[in-house]
Amino acid sequence: MTGAKKLILIVFVLFLCVGCDRATKVVAKNYLASSPAMSFMGDVFRLQYAENKGAFLSLGAKLPEKAGFWFLIIVPGLFLSGILGYICFAKSLRSGQLMAFTLIVGGGLGNLYDRIFNNGSVIDFMNIGIGFVRTGIFNVADVVIMAGFGLLLLDYYVIQKN
Repeated sequence: MTGAKKLILIVFVLFLCVGCDRATKVVAKNYLASSPAMSFMGDVFRLQYAENKGAFLSLGAKLPEKAGFWFLIIVPGLFLSGILGYICFAKSLRSGQLMAFTLIVGGGLGNLYDRIFNNGSVIDFMNIGIGFVRTGIFNVADVVIMAGFGLLLLDYYVIQKN
């Protein structure tokens, strides 16, 4: 893939990821924040508004403000910048790897945007489970990040090994 095509693909996927994440979070804030949880498919899927001050499963939510700023905004921002630089300039990435890393950056940017413009909190609103076995509450950015990691694993264990 040529440099220009690769850059266009990266920018398109990033805008798509961040745009979808932002749109769903705006809808969640406007329609779910003031209402009780909504249950679908026999309570397998729930829509439930939450603001998460921490990272995955609220890890780091109780950090002092200055430490939270560094560990939840600055460090992830540097990490995402590093991955973005890598995917833009690496010459030996396969298309699956490029897409996987771009999805991870796109989801990360969606949550980083929230932290910067939502007083350090990320808006979450989806939950899946059966009975008491449930996921944490998550958002579209989290799904995109997990899809990126899943694609990386698929690329490594299935495509690269064959």
